[in-house]
Amino acid sequence: ESGGAVRTSTLSLVDLAGSERAAAAGMEGQRLKEGGYINRSLLVLSSIIAKLSEGQSVFEWRTSKLTRLLQSSLGGNARTAMLCTVTPAMHSAGHTMATLRFATRAKRITNVAKCNEAISGRALLR
Repeated sequence: ESGGAVRTSTLSLVDLAGSERAAAAGMEGQRLKEGGYINRSLLVLSSIIAKLSEGQSVFEWRTSKLTRLLQSSLGGNARTAMLCTVTPAMHSAGHTMATLRFATRAKRITNVAKCNEAISGRALLR
């Protein structure tokens, strides 16, 4: 606490597992349904990152829980680091290229981070 102001911050760690391929994973029932939700969230996230990287406004934040959680990290008041992992295996070339395209778009997003300070109740009473 400095001068009656309280500094706050948030740390978000998110593991984006990648697209779920139902046929390759042998999914069925509830797991197939969950894989569909994961794919939809990743598709919305990819769309939002593409728009932000082109400087467009985004209004679809509430379309998925994932994008709602990441809203402040993507184009908001945050310092954001993103790690994308790929494999040199030929059978994953398509996924590797998609990941690299995603990472290229994501690195074009610019955030303006500033210190989050709120005046404490004690300072307000002074």
